Amino acid sequence: MSMKIAAESFRVPLLEVVVREYDEERDKAAVEELETRCEVGQQGKLSLLTDLMGDPICRIRNFPLHVMLVAVYREETELVGVIRGSIKTVTSGKEASNGVPVYEKLAYILGLRVSPTHRRLGIATKLVQHLEEWCNQNGADYSYMATDTTNEASIKLFTKKCNYLKFRTPTLLVHPVHAHYKPLSSGTTVVRVSPQLTESIYRQVFTNSEFFPKDIDQILCNKLNLGTFMAMPKLSLPKWDPMSGTLPSSFAILSVWNTKEVFKLQVKGVSRLTCACFAGSRVLDNLMPWLNIPSIPNFFRPFGVYLLFGLFMEGKGASRLMKSLCAFVHNMARDDDGCGAVVAEVGQRDPVRKAVPHWRKFSWAEDLWYVKKLAPAKREEDGGCGPSDWIKSQSCSSVIFVDPRDF
Repeated sequence: MSMKIAAESFRVPLLEVVVREYDEERDKAAVEELETRCEVGQQGKLSLLTDLMGDPICRIRNFPLHVMLVAVYREETELVGVIRGSIKTVTSGKEASNGVPVYEKLAYILGLRVSPTHRRLGIATKLVQHLEEWCNQNGADYSYMATDTTNEASIKLFTKKCNYLKFRTPTLLVHPVHAHYKPLSSGTTVVRVSPQLTESIYRQVFTNSEFFPKDIDQILCNKLNLGTFMAMPKLSLPKWDPMSGTLPSSFAILSVWNTKEVFKLQVKGVSRLTCACFAGSRVLDNLMPWLNIPSIPNFFRPFGVYLLFGLFMEGKGASRLMKSLCAFVHNMARDDDGCGAVVAEVGQRDPVRKAVPHWRKFSWAEDLWYVKKLAPAKREEDGGCGPSDWIKSQSCSSVIFVDPRDF
């Protein structure tokens, strides 16, 4: 972190609250306890999973610039709120006159929690304001946050009190990991792609997309990245020279991020009958795997997920290649104990959306992204889009690159 934020005291009804940076030695246990009392999602909703955080700062540790703030009161004897933030440089979906992608310095806000006994006292608003101040001090042009359509409290806080605007609505696609393996399409081959070649490919195909991170090389070399894989027709393999820099005429590519090392998820509040039905599907699938029964994992205990990112396809039969690639990753997850689902988040107009297998019941049609401008719009001579800013301008791409570190 390049800068410290000064602790500030302010008054809310009956409380004196201090917002300061997280201190692992004295705050870790209290933050973990707060997380368990602030469950994410709704009881009984299979499409909303409950976040079971481990290390409080693990979700932002992979960003070079990050911070976690806590709200405490009673002379710092009780921790009543927490918020996390990170800053990265990403593409805005626009192309400058010289052909170079337009980058923006973007802050991501996540993990806002306030103790259930201390809500409606202005603590959440103050946490957001303090985090925005830190983002401003560190040069962020914009900040954004993501939530789902059912989180009315979060939407109201960010839109009514903090002046955020609805920006993008990507789709979250979830596919359970079955007890049986998925067959790959005949005539298709899957190859592993090195991080160096992946970086070159991604910088080429995602040049005009939105939210593509400038430090993609750091993501691809991260220990949580399980690798990048490309599917292509078997006849193309002998003809394709990866060292040439030329892509195959038909291919699909994606990378896999292991969220199991960061957090676990769990479904709560469902009926015993539903639990029994899910268990029955797994028993049948184990006893008769040749039937390919679409069994449902045990979502009622903590489980991890594989996140697909960098999804791109091109050429004849590309949709079939992408489906084979997703089946390949499903089989990877099948061999990983405790991995319950494969997840992908893509733009609503992204062509890969229709090619990624998913279960509608477990997926979100709209994952709401809200954004706020923290700095004046850049001038065209400074590499910006002219008088209009990113929020008001229309993207020239249907592709949203989802950074796995945000998930």
